[in-house]
Amino acid sequence: MKKHILNSFIFLLTIGLTASCDSSKKSENEVEISKNIETFIEITPSQFESAKMELGKVIKQTFAESIKTNGYIDVPPSNRAKVSAIMGGYIKNAPLLIGDKVKKGQLLLTIENPDFIEIQQNYAEIHEQLTYLKSENERQKTLFDENISSEKNYLKAESTYKSTLALFKGLSQKLQLMNINPANVRLGNFTSTIGIYAPISGSVTNVYTNLGEFKNSSEVLLEIINNEHKHLELIVFEKDILNVKEEQQIIFSIPESSSKKYNAEVHLVGKSIDENRTVKVHGHLEDENEPFLVGMFVEAEIITNSTDKLALPVSSILEENDNYFVLVLKSKNENAYQFEKVRIMIGTKNENWIEVKDSNLNEKEILIKGAFLPLE
Repeated sequence: MKKHILNSFIFLLTIGLTASCDSSKKSENEVEISKNIETFIEITPSQFESAKMELGKVIKQTFAESIKTNGYIDVPPSNRAKVSAIMGGYIKNAPLLIGDKVKKGQLLLTIENPDFIEIQQNYAEIHEQLTYLKSENERQKTLFDENISSEKNYLKAESTYKSTLALFKGLSQKLQLMNINPANVRLGNFTSTIGIYAPISGSVTNVYTNLGEFKNSSEVLLEIINNEHKHLELIVFEKDILNVKEEQQIIFSIPESSSKKYNAEVHLVGKSIDENRTVKVHGHLEDENEPFLVGMFVEAEIITNSTDKLALPVSSILEENDNYFVLVLKSKNENAYQFEKVRIMIGTKNENWIEVKDSNLNEKEILIKGAFLPLE
């Protein structure tokens, strides 16, 4: 019986050397296919080193049960603003472009409308009337108290004063909503132009205006998004939703831009099913500083359960005709590593690990890296 050195793909060709009393002498590059159940393979130290092989043992790894889903990057409603004017007008100045950063209270654009002057004029006129109407109301009250004037005259004066005061206050509030200072109007400083200011800090994501264009009060002028508090908005089907709980781990990726995996956590689970028989799941990002853009599509797994199991790396196991094999180290010396090809029973799999159900492998050294590389 003569042992030969394997000089081809280990496992990939699923061949090895074994004892054979009747076999004739073969060249160094030839192999003998064993007729026995067990196959032995020898590798020289130089082959072991050049192929960057590694030995390892069966170790515990965490296998997760998960729900695969998808969704997108989003921000809370308070971080998203659609800006419009309190009254319609012609766009006079619109300097911002998509992508520009703005701060809360910053002037975004200005609009112009002659109707603005009329509102200010009405406010100023009513303000002037109030002084007289207030004085007349007080005079009529005094006359009524002294039985000099009738109650009818007093009530009329009081009603006129109070209704005019209500109109004055209403116009004052309207001017403030238009970003016009009522104090300036009382001084006679009228304007036909009003400014539109940023309700939140963030970046401009859409602009719907052109200079000279008339915009109604119901029309959106531009949109602003503050992406400081990004989160995941996932869509989970009805059949899976009962397995989703708050604080469960989420592993997700942005398939269109990166293969990197990111972590998040289930924060809120929707309480109703929409017309598509799905439920929204809100997830908090582990790192909100990642350069995600709002609206990016994500693929995600929600980890619903995890178990520790004995496992080997995927690279150490060969699948052959629905059977699985590993190379177990039998002996080694300065001249050779001798491995035995052993059939194993497997269980759960993931991208990197496979569960091994054979307890007799627990303390044995196994070729875990380089098994499918060509030897030099």
